[in-house]
Amino acid sequence: MKLIDSKTLLNLAKAYAGETQAYTRYKFIEYGARNEGYNALSEVIDKIVFNEFNHARMLYTAIQQASNKTIDNIDIATGYPFKEKWNLIENLKLAAEDEAAEIKIYKEFEKTAREEGFEEIANLFKMIGDVENCHKMLFEDLHNQMSTGTLYKKPKAVKWKCAGCGYEAEGKEAWDTCPLCKAKQGFVMLKLQDGVC
Repeated sequence: MKLIDSKTLLNLAKAYAGETQAYTRYKFIEYGARNEGYNALSEVIDKIVFNEFNHARMLYTAIQQASNKTIDNIDIATGYPFKEKWNLIENLKLAAEDEAAEIKIYKEFEKTAREEGFEEIANLFKMIGDVENCHKMLFEDLHNQMSTGTLYKKPKAVKWKCAGCGYEAEGKEAWDTCPLCKAKQGFVMLKLQDGVC
């Protein structure tokens, strides 16, 4: 079977559209975090944004391999989430839910690609799905810390570091203002749960 005539091509196009939309949705969340003064949080989310961009890039590259000619259009009538509003804590939870849905979709796409004989594309779907699982865990951890007020408070003393100037200090709670450069608490680098990608 040729890729141009396959269901796998349609799945590549759906995945590409999904990744470009995730990129934009998460860019909105990153923007919201930065606007609320959570610079370190926005930097963590920005890394996910860059991951989504690269997923889209790899999927687009795979689509281009389907034909030497220009592919004018691939009709991908399908649904995509539009749940996020302008509430940072809720958006972190919704992003985790979106990632969980993507994981299931990528497993289906991987299965179809293998059935159609496209092992390299099946592996691409699997690897992206694995990364999306890391994103899900990260969004869950960030949501948990934000909703419980533990983003900058821990039960035991930890080392806090200012992303602005590199100042470090130990304590159960991060400073409100960096003693060295006077950056606000939102510049304190985050402590993520062990095992989160």
